Amino acid sequence: MTPKERWLAVLNREQPDRVPMDYWATGEANQKLMQHLGCGNMDQVFKQLHIDRVISIGPQYIGPPPKPGEDIFGCRYQNADYGTGAYSECTYHPLALFESVEEIEDNYTWVSPDWYDYTNIDDQITGWEDYPIRGGGSEPFLKYKNLRGQEQAFIDLIEYPEIVNYCLDKLFDLAYQNTLRLYEQVPGKVMLSYVAEDLGGQEGLMFSLDHIREFLLPRMKRIIDLAHSAGVYVFHHNDGAIRDVIPDMIDLGIDILNPIQWLCKGMDREELKHDFGKDIVFHGGVDNQYTLAFGSVEEVQQEVKDNLQILGQEGGYILAPCHNIQAVGPPENVVSMYQTGYMLGSSL
Repeated sequence: MTPKERWLAVLNREQPDRVPMDYWATGEANQKLMQHLGCGNMDQVFKQLHIDRVISIGPQYIGPPPKPGEDIFGCRYQNADYGTGAYSECTYHPLALFESVEEIEDNYTWVSPDWYDYTNIDDQITGWEDYPIRGGGSEPFLKYKNLRGQEQAFIDLIEYPEIVNYCLDKLFDLAYQNTLRLYEQVPGKVMLSYVAEDLGGQEGLMFSLDHIREFLLPRMKRIIDLAHSAGVYVFHHNDGAIRDVIPDMIDLGIDILNPIQWLCKGMDREELKHDFGKDIVFHGGVDNQYTLAFGSVEEVQQEVKDNLQILGQEGGYILAPCHNIQAVGPPENVVSMYQTGYMLGSSL
């Protein structure tokens, strides 16, 4: 099977030739893995490890040039070094000081979907027709936290709900229009849309289920319905201990749940499979807080085997790490994950 056929078989609850395998990693981890395998680029890595990669497509920004050091939303970032790499952290929040919707309307210009060019989308797909194509979707609360500051964004849910509603409407409208225009440009060619929000911490949800239901779920439902109307599967990313919100997400219509951080509270794999396995496909499941980062090759092999037997029982599983593989871990563990998945994934 091609990678696309493999993914589609799992999504349609049919039997693939083997369990599909996806890949998420930081740039530093990519470099480490390429050096370990003697590969000149990641395409060679994907081929060598039999990874069923996803091809991401999107429009080109052609709007007003942002100010130096800012993104198109007016946020500023700086790199934070963590030893084996760096990540970009938002350090300036353009809406942080406003206390009313009127202030924002008078002082801030929202990004417009007209600031994007969609005419080159088809070119991005050319040559990748045998792979899953991902485009469109939404993750607005992440952007809202950058606009207001993370602490203030959570305070807003209680103290400034009118600002939350106003801003999320703007951000979700942008995501909706971007997604709709992308679908219209390449009808029938997008397979997956990424509808995400990071709602969980290690022990539970980061904010109340009532607030999630009030501010996020109705707006996410609009994007999910748009995807399904175009024949697109919804890939839902939601980190951490999110057990309490999974039934709501299933009711909204998600098709795939990622990343299955099963070491977090309430995320037992057997229970998740038993309770939700008939409703959603599981994606991820290979821990990168301990196993991939600090575990032995044997521990990686055992975890992959367990995931295939638990999450992959009677289908409905795509093997992948629980978020981005980090450079702190040995590349041997990454290789072991995919080699084990390739060897054992055809026996299910």
